[in-house]
Amino acid sequence: MKRNLHAGRRRSGGLRLDVFTDDEIDDIHLGSLEVLQQTGVFVEDDEALDIFSDGGCDVDRETRMVRIPPYVVEDAIKSAPASVVCYGRDPKNDIVSQPGRVDFCNFDEGIMVIDPYTGEYRQPTIKDVGDIARLVDYLSEMGTYESAVGAADVPTETACLHNAEAALANTTKPVGTEAISGYDARKLIEMAAIVVGGEDELHERPIIGMGVCPVSPLKLPRDATEVIITAARAGISDTILSMAMAGGSSPVTLAGTMVTHNAEVLAGITLAQLAERGAPCFYGSSTTAMDLRLASASVGCPELALISAGAAQIARQYRLPSYIAGA
Repeated sequence: MKRNLHAGRRRSGGLRLDVFTDDEIDDIHLGSLEVLQQTGVFVEDDEALDIFSDGGCDVDRETRMVRIPPYVVEDAIKSAPASVVCYGRDPKNDIVSQPGRVDFCNFDEGIMVIDPYTGEYRQPTIKDVGDIARLVDYLSEMGTYESAVGAADVPTETACLHNAEAALANTTKPVGTEAISGYDARKLIEMAAIVVGGEDELHERPIIGMGVCPVSPLKLPRDATEVIITAARAGISDTILSMAMAGGSSPVTLAGTMVTHNAEVLAGITLAQLAERGAPCFYGSSTTAMDLRLASASVGCPELALISAGAAQIARQYRLPSYIAGA
């Protein structure tokens, strides 16, 4: 099992980047609690509405708005594990994810590739998925494999299952999957169970993880909530990853965007904990600023670096492992 070096610890040497002071982190947290209690989040799925209602939240069935009391959110933060182990098919590739520990992975999910042999710019194939998984398996700098590209030569309806099959067959590292429905999540869990020898074995050593994205501002769509609930009940780690865009789907200010971002992530983590207390969750971020000239996500801009560092800082404050996108 691999335990990576710590980052951001108060030591005599090394580099630490704190975008916010402790008081500012508290302000963002309190602002997020106010948003979740006063404004609430839109929740599309009936089962998720039932779970929120049973957990003590104020649910308006007509508007599908859920208002979450602060004590429910803070209890969910406390019940989410501070340490999550990402297991590989080969135990030597197990990764311990904790606040402050740093590891790297490829990002997902590319829709085009440059053919390494011909230079052609084309859509990915299932062979590309396997090839990239093998490359990640070889690279010692990469701790886990994420769904790097999506194969275009398989049926769209089952693409995430084909991509996961190719990944599991070509890497012995933990595999991040791309379920977009409860059906996908259940089938991915079945596949992973077959690989490790059964459901009990998968529960002991979950070799896959899942991830969902709320829709900014403040929406939990059906595909996200189905995956959150399914993963939580199966003991599979799930990354709740906001993709807000400052100046577009969130406030233009850094602090304002972090409040929206944080509220969305906390809403997803709260749902996971209400579905199954102690469910492993990652605090995720792919939030950035909108390019106001092109109305597109500005990935790689200075604002992205500040937002990403701020998100990691908030996750450390909550004692949650984080998954932070970069460029």
